[in-house]
Amino acid sequence: MKKLYGVIGDPIGHSMSPDMHNDAFGALHMEAYYHPFHIKSEELKTAVAGMKAIGLSGFNVTVPHKTAIMPLLDEIDPLAEAIGAVNTVVRDENRFIGYNTDGEGFVRGLNEEYGSSVLDKKIMIIGAGGAARAIYYTLSQQGAERVDIANRTPAKAEELKSRCPYPVETALLSLEQAEEQLGDYDIIIQTTSIGMSPKVSETPIHVKNIRPDAFVSDIIYNPAETMIMKEAKKRGARVQNGLKMFAYQGALAFEKWTGILPDTERMQKIVQNKLGGTSC
Repeated sequence: MKKLYGVIGDPIGHSMSPDMHNDAFGALHMEAYYHPFHIKSEELKTAVAGMKAIGLSGFNVTVPHKTAIMPLLDEIDPLAEAIGAVNTVVRDENRFIGYNTDGEGFVRGLNEEYGSSVLDKKIMIIGAGGAARAIYYTLSQQGAERVDIANRTPAKAEELKSRCPYPVETALLSLEQAEEQLGDYDIIIQTTSIGMSPKVSETPIHVKNIRPDAFVSDIIYNPAETMIMKEAKKRGARVQNGLKMFAYQGALAFEKWTGILPDTERMQKIVQNKLGGTSC
């Protein structure tokens, strides 16, 4: 009998996770299947109990359930607890344990594309939402020396900094200050939805002061090249979109379920093909 895995969210029809995971199960000749479950918020508690009852081996969690699911699980990993969101649930006998692989997925993809560890670099994160929290806390947990935060709303950035349970040097910047001081940074990480399709002409900050040896990583992967990436490339900077992050967060979830890290390059190609484009 095949093991059953899945992803829950509302909406869920757009998810590319089933394509990635079912291909990985097939490539590894594993008797398993990954299914998308459309779960509305008012159904979440019943759904979690039902998935435990039918023996679901593990599942991913996407919007809007990443925080709401936490009280319904038997245990939460400390990093996921700090981030305040779960995107991966692992079954351990009859217990559901929640993890967050978003931040680790991003950092793995960043290190791979950058070509070395980024922990001793001067990093700026643009944004202070859920993705920024996952990335900021994961970088801090792994020992990053300096990670500054630029955000339109100062209070959100201050909350992000004040609640971080890991030691890291952090300055808080307005978006205007970020633009002025951009030349101070080795790595700029764009975590907002600004520039996402269909509003592809927008950018969170202008990069006229960026260094030509800087690196810009935007977590958006549709479009494959956002406006901030285009402008940074014109000034000589290297750029990366969010495709590696998406592939790695999925691969790390797969590894937690099965003990096997699947082919992340293969996962990226599946998403590229689905989007009909190429990565940067």
